[in-house]
Amino acid sequence: MEQILNKFLNKKIILILLFYINITTCVKYYTTKPDYLKSCTIYKPEFTKCSTESIQGVMSYIFTNSLPELKEEFGSLDPMKLDQLLFKQDNNEAVTIRANLTNLLVRGLKELKIKESRVSKKDFSWETKIFIPHFRIDGNYKMEGRILLIPLSGNGKMFIELENLDIIMHTKTRLFERGNFTFYNVTNIRVDLNLGGLKTYFDNLFNGRSLEVERSTNQFFNENWPEFFEALRPLISETVERVLFDILHKVFDIIPANFFVEDIPTSKELYKKKS
Repeated sequence: MEQILNKFLNKKIILILLFYINITTCVKYYTTKPDYLKSCTIYKPEFTKCSTESIQGVMSYIFTNSLPELKEEFGSLDPMKLDQLLFKQDNNEAVTIRANLTNLLVRGLKELKIKESRVSKKDFSWETKIFIPHFRIDGNYKMEGRILLIPLSGNGKMFIELENLDIIMHTKTRLFERGNFTFYNVTNIRVDLNLGGLKTYFDNLFNGRSLEVERSTNQFFNENWPEFFEALRPLISETVERVLFDILHKVFDIIPANFFVEDIPTSKELYKKKS
């Protein structure tokens, strides 16, 4: 009995080792710098200018050509699909809503412009200024609550269209090593948004009870779009953060940070220095 148990345990250990070896060998990342990527040196003058051009080059390439690794994970990047977004806000006098957005399509990312890309020498987090002339979200919604003192209860199709969207993206990262390269692990993204215009439409806002009230409510929201945007700001910010996080987390998981910042320290060097 003891011999049988030992054989079983040995086989189990071998299977576990093979499993982890397989995971290690299946990890894919670039070992040669792509032609479209410009490398920069953080301790040289005009690093921010170089970094801005570098990130713009990468974004332009992936949205026009699409990296195979991104296409495999997300399919199309513009429009980009999001399965579901759950949202709840009840700490604001003007807004109390619970929303479930599904089958989302996000459009406009291929027009994304990097206005400035700053990298912190302290912890290699980023602050990136982004401009998107047209950003649109289409999908299905289910919503209950109150916006601008108007009680809402409905479900159906909707769109949210943002014009001249300015984004300041605050990105937290953690460096790690794989092979002979240092990588960024994108751990968190927070955005501050400003825009030049907003158009929306939510059909079946009142569960079909009054098409005229539905029409006039949508018209009211569009005529008072600055106030309506403030009501929707957390929901729109969360959508933008999710889209950017999903894309950037994948990009920086397959392209070493060394290709972006030539003199980036290893995680051991950085965190030992910080401690």
